[in-house]
Amino acid sequence: MSDKKIHIARRYSALFSLALGGLAATGFAPLQFWPIALACFGVWMWLIHDAPSLKRALLNGWLFGVAHFTVGNNWIQHAFEFQDAMPHWLGYGAVVLMSLYLALYPMLAAGLAWRFASPRSVGDSTTTPSTGFVLVFAASWIVAEWLRGTMFTGYPWNPLGVIWVPLPGVARVAAIVGTYALSGLTIAVAGAAMLLAFGRWRFAAPLGGVTLLLALIGIGGPNAPRGDVTAPRVRVVQPNLPEEDRPGPNYAENNFRALAALSGAPGPAPRLLVWPEGAIRFMLEDGYPSYTYWRGSADVTRRRIAALLGPNDIVLTGGNSLKFDARDEVIGGTNSVFAIGADARLLGRYDKAHLVPYGEYLPARPILSRIGLSRLVPGDFDFLDGPGPHALDLPHFGSVGIQICYEIIFSGQTVDRAHRPAVIFNPSNDAWYGPWGPPEHLAQARLRAIEEGLPIIRATPTGISAIIDAEGRVLASVPAETAGAIELAIPPAHAPTIFARVGNLMAFLVAAAMLLLAVAIRRWSR
Repeated sequence: MSDKKIHIARRYSALFSLALGGLAATGFAPLQFWPIALACFGVWMWLIHDAPSLKRALLNGWLFGVAHFTVGNNWIQHAFEFQDAMPHWLGYGAVVLMSLYLALYPMLAAGLAWRFASPRSVGDSTTTPSTGFVLVFAASWIVAEWLRGTMFTGYPWNPLGVIWVPLPGVARVAAIVGTYALSGLTIAVAGAAMLLAFGRWRFAAPLGGVTLLLALIGIGGPNAPRGDVTAPRVRVVQPNLPEEDRPGPNYAENNFRALAALSGAPGPAPRLLVWPEGAIRFMLEDGYPSYTYWRGSADVTRRRIAALLGPNDIVLTGGNSLKFDARDEVIGGTNSVFAIGADARLLGRYDKAHLVPYGEYLPARPILSRIGLSRLVPGDFDFLDGPGPHALDLPHFGSVGIQICYEIIFSGQTVDRAHRPAVIFNPSNDAWYGPWGPPEHLAQARLRAIEEGLPIIRATPTGISAIIDAEGRVLASVPAETAGAIELAIPPAHAPTIFARVGNLMAFLVAAAMLLLAVAIRRWSR
C-alpha cells in the first residue's frame, strides 16, 4: 500500500469503517459475496491496527458494526408493515437503534485487539500488522460474538462463520469447533489476506492454502437420495398464504384447506407430515374453559387433520396453547408444536423456550404499552416460554427434536444432549421478513445441522422450506413465495460431532489456543 493511500485511509478511517461494515454484510445470504466480506474485514482490521489511540480504535470498531448490522438486519423493518398498532416507518428506526447496540460487540473485539496486540498501544508507529495481532483479533472476535449471542437473551443472528455455508468443505469445520470458533477462524483468514498484502506470507500462505483446499472439497454435493420406499418419510408443506391475510376472518379456514390440499396421500411408508409455525389457528387441546372455543372444537379440528393421514402417519404442526390462572382467566399463551396421530390423539407438545423480545412478548409491558408500543405479533397477551430443548418420541420416527423459528440460530442450545434426537424439526414463519430474512435464516439452520450432525426439516408458510441433511446440504426445498410440498426419506443422522459432545467450550479452547500462539510467536520473534 502506498504512503498516499495510507495517509488517506488514516484521515478518513471513520468513514472507511462505516463503508466497510455495510459492504461486509453482503457476505451473508442472499448475496453470499463472501470474498468481498473477507476483504472488508481485512482492511478494517488494518484500520484498527493503525488507529492512533484506543478511542479511535473503539470508534472505528463501533462504526463498522453499526453499518454491518444495519445492512444485515434490514429484513426486520418488514415486520412493522404487518402491525397497524405502530407506524410502519418505525421499522427503519428500529433496525438502526438495534444496530447501535449490536455494534458494541465488534467495538469490543477491536478495542481488545488494539490494546493487547497493536504496537500503537505502546507508542510504536509500526504500520505493518503482525501475525500476533491477527490471532489476538480472532480470539477477541470469538469472545465478542459469543457475548452477542448470550447477553440480554442473546441475538446471534448472522455469525460471521455462516458466510462459509456455500462452501461445505470450510463450513464443516463447525462440526469440530462450532459456529463462534469458526467465526474467529474466519477473522484469521481475513487477517491472513491482509498480511499477504503487506508481504508477510509465513502465516498467511499456509492458512490461505488450507482454506482454499477446504473450499474445494464438497462443492455441489450429491443429489437427494432415493432411499427405501418403505423407510419413514417426511413431507414438508408450504401453503404460501400471505401474512397480510392473517387478520381476515377466513384466514384460519383458508390456511387449513391450503395445508390439506398439499399434504398428499398416504403411501406404504410412514409419513411425518410437517406444517409451519402457527399453521393451525384453531384450538387443538381439550379441557379449556368454554369461552375459549370461539376458535372451534378441538376434537373436530384434530379429526379433520387425522383424516389426511395413513395409519402410521403423524402430523407435526405449529399452533398455540393457552395458560390460565386459578380463576380460568387467560394469563398467556405458548408458541407450540403439536404431534397428532391418525387416531386424532395428541401425541405430544413442544413449547418454544427462546422467545423473541418485542415479537412474542413486550419487555416492561406496563411502561412501554403506555407510550403506544406493542409487540409485532398482534395479540392481547404475551407468549410464555417453555422449558427448553427437548425431543418428542414418535412411533415409527423415533426421537424428533423441535426448535421453533429463531431458536435454531442459537449455537450449542438447540439439542438436549442427554436425549439426542434423530432429526430436528424447525417450523418458522418468515413471511414477515422480506427477501433477506428467509435465506439468512436458512443458512443458519444449515450451519446448525453441520454443528450437531443432525438433519433439519424446515417448514414455513411462504418459504424457504427445506430438507437439510446432517452435512448442511439442502436436499430439497420449496422456493420463497411459492405454494408446494417436498417429500423425501428422512435423512440419517451422523454420530455426535465433536462440537455436539463438547459444546461452546470449544469456542473458548480455540480462543485460548490463538492467544497462546500469539504469545509464543511474539517471544520467538524477539
